Amino acid sequence: MDYKETLNLPGTAFPMKANLAGREPETLKKWEEENIYGRIRELSEGREKFILHDGPPYANGNIHIGHALNKVLKDIIVKSRQMNGFDAPYVPGWDCHGLPIELQVEKKLGKKKHELTTVEVRKLCREYAESFVDIQRDDFKRLGVFGDWERPYLTMNHEYEAAIVRELGRFMESGSLYKGKKPVHWCASCRTALAEAEVEYADHESSSIYVKFPIKSDIGAKVPELKGKKPSVVIWTTTPWTIPANMAVCLHPDFSYAAVEAQNKTGKDILIIAEDLLEKCMAELGVEGYKTVATFKGSVLENEVCSHPFLERESLVINGRHVTLEAGTGCVHTAPGHGQDDYVVGLKYGLEVYNPVNNGGVYNDDVEFFAGEHVFKANPLVIEKLEEVGALLKASRLKHSYPHCWRCKKPILFRATDQWFISMEKNDLRKKALAEINSTEWIPAWGKDRIYSMVENRPDWCLSRQRAWGVPVTAFRCSSCEEMVMDSEIVEKIAAMVEKESSDVWFAKDAAELLPEGFKCPSCGGSDFEKEKDILDVWFDSGVSHSAVLEQREELGSPADLYLEGSDQHRGWFHSSLLASVGTRGRAPYKMVLTHGFVVDKKGKKMSKSAGNVIAPQDVIKKYGADILRLWVSAEDYSDDIKISEENLTRISDAYRRIRNTARYILGNLGEFDRKKDALPYAELEELDRWALHRLNILIGKVQNAYESFEFHQIYHAVHNFCSIDMSAFYLDILKDRLYCSGSLSEWRRSAQTVLFEIIDAIVKLMAPVISFTAEEIWSHMPAFEGKEPSVHMTRLPEPKKEWSDEALAERWGRLIQIRGEVSKALELARRDKVIGHSLDAGVVVEAGDELSDFLRSFEPELNRIFIISKASIAALDGKTPTYESEEIEGLKIAVSSASGEKCERCWNYDDSTGSNVKNLKVCSRCYEVVKEIE
Repeated sequence: MDYKETLNLPGTAFPMKANLAGREPETLKKWEEENIYGRIRELSEGREKFILHDGPPYANGNIHIGHALNKVLKDIIVKSRQMNGFDAPYVPGWDCHGLPIELQVEKKLGKKKHELTTVEVRKLCREYAESFVDIQRDDFKRLGVFGDWERPYLTMNHEYEAAIVRELGRFMESGSLYKGKKPVHWCASCRTALAEAEVEYADHESSSIYVKFPIKSDIGAKVPELKGKKPSVVIWTTTPWTIPANMAVCLHPDFSYAAVEAQNKTGKDILIIAEDLLEKCMAELGVEGYKTVATFKGSVLENEVCSHPFLERESLVINGRHVTLEAGTGCVHTAPGHGQDDYVVGLKYGLEVYNPVNNGGVYNDDVEFFAGEHVFKANPLVIEKLEEVGALLKASRLKHSYPHCWRCKKPILFRATDQWFISMEKNDLRKKALAEINSTEWIPAWGKDRIYSMVENRPDWCLSRQRAWGVPVTAFRCSSCEEMVMDSEIVEKIAAMVEKESSDVWFAKDAAELLPEGFKCPSCGGSDFEKEKDILDVWFDSGVSHSAVLEQREELGSPADLYLEGSDQHRGWFHSSLLASVGTRGRAPYKMVLTHGFVVDKKGKKMSKSAGNVIAPQDVIKKYGADILRLWVSAEDYSDDIKISEENLTRISDAYRRIRNTARYILGNLGEFDRKKDALPYAELEELDRWALHRLNILIGKVQNAYESFEFHQIYHAVHNFCSIDMSAFYLDILKDRLYCSGSLSEWRRSAQTVLFEIIDAIVKLMAPVISFTAEEIWSHMPAFEGKEPSVHMTRLPEPKKEWSDEALAERWGRLIQIRGEVSKALELARRDKVIGHSLDAGVVVEAGDELSDFLRSFEPELNRIFIISKASIAALDGKTPTYESEEIEGLKIAVSSASGEKCERCWNYDDSTGSNVKNLKVCSRCYEVVKEIE
């Protein structure tokens, strides 16, 4: 007889080889054809909403690995909340305006760009953005991300642009919006102001100079020791090009300053330097011998006057608390047109906000000595001039962190220009924003302190940009009195036009067509107006998405439950969204904010094409499949920077394979199982099966908690350990004999199948938000049952069941598992010594103390099947058989020998009953009963 035909061997169409790269597109097609996302929305009607608002990626270029991390994290959250009983829609969006797109279009046009109108250039920008929206949308869908992909929000959509105009109007109406001359980040290459979020810091080599500013008057009345002397205040700067814009020298009012007599390269001078920095500065200047003439507080010199080193201009000595002792001399060169702190302190003293530099970073024609020079090229010229007039004490080179433009990567300037700002103080915007930060939940918690300090110290929000591709600042200038006209009625009229025709209308029509008919200037009654030429900061575009999207889409709502982006968005989207919402609604647009780190290579370095360490998500998907990428996202602690490498992905693939093989094994043993007819009630299950349900219950609780707290790496580890340790290495290993060799209809086998069904039903749902394609594939191969949904994503996550929890049972089996581990060690030694081959060749005698022996006997007659051997007995050892003595369990001794009896040709166990049946078949008594029943 071919006994193989009598065994209940596993069988399933669920393939061992995943072939994710080939199979996942078929699943995508199924989801689309069956409108799974739409059906999920229908199922969710009436449920409590959970809104994760998508921070819009920029519609420029293919997606990178950081995009994949971000979108998969969002998808895991949305799917898990959806499967936990919420209505969790996902509306993806794109940021479509701005400089990078405009530069790409200009680059493509070349010299032709000068032949086109602004509206024509904007049309090309729109087409460019649309093309990348389509490209990125396909890539995001390929990741298995569910969402309303046919109705995303785009910041260049007419309705969205109209919302931007209206939100700007709210700030106009509140009086928070104003136009003023202030120093801002300025890219001379791109010729536009930059937001803080558009600035990145990189190493840069600058000129470092120490310069004398001679005090003009006799200060003997304030400092008697200096009567009749000519001291100089010493400044230090790394931007020599700003010296022509110097208006003052700033000292801290409370710091102690020393006037020292020193012989230096310019001769014998009296130099004024902060006392705490004196020794360091003298060493820098190469001065070995010096004498302190006087010491005094910085407040003593307030309002004294210095001479500019080489211009016919005075430099006022002022006081400011922004001065530090971290570097330099404690005396700060102050150019209000080139620095925020300089600007603020300059306002206090009525200093001119002087900016002698044009949009291209070149000195204006009226700048003495340096007219027409680019400021960075002028550094050596300024140094040369300082040397010439005897004001230079030292010049050297310094490598330090310096702000660069995020797009062209070139160093930027701080430059005062006329810009549009939202005031941080008007209407208490800063105060209210800080209060809202405290009311928001930040994940990880350090995000709160990070954004709090940024908002606490930030200047007014510079809204304007000097470019073409964006939403205009919808304000007018009266040609007669030059007053700026900002009126809510005008704003609404323009918004309605934009909603119908797009923001191109601003550039296509003249002022008279945009203004209400017969409109007069409120200040002078004039009727001739000029349109504002600047456009809005793209961070304002995306920052008002709470208005343009959350408040407009009926399936959404405001505030959102969650915003989720990379840690750079504390100064980007999280920041602009907070200010835009607090400034108009008095509250944050979000309840929770989750931050993830950046993707780095295995050495922890940032990925870049030039470094050759980029791993593209498209390549990972092509080689491994999207589920491996998704599993990688879940496996990493996203709160820090996340490493990815081939080694990393191989490790994740191995873990995936173990999870998949566990699912395949379980499916293979459920082929004919009918949940309704064949499942046993909990009370009738075998003890081992009840233990498995207890372990499953713990897994369900862990995973549910991890989803709730957004700790997805715990899900990965919990499920992987459950599959590889609880299941493969223990439960399923023991179960094989029962599943394969028992009668197919026996309660002994049905008990195992009942639990296997519960396990696979739970695992497939628990992992569906993570490995979405594989979960769907497993679901499609599960036995049919009443109420089975067309997609696993339409189901609910399992909840722990009270009746499955049995701590006493868990403790009992936990102890047995420890003993089983010791038996395995003994078997391995016996295998090494050629006593046995397969573990089923073995007979094991266990000697233990009375209590432990009684404990082991409570598992008879199944002890041999638990140890996966042919025979197990608890008795005193005879001392003849080689013995393994446990170091872990006191008093436990194990002897391994060849099992007595004959090998059953059906179950491969050695048994004394083998061959003793009436037909003399080479099977044991258990197998004979099964074979007889089959016959």
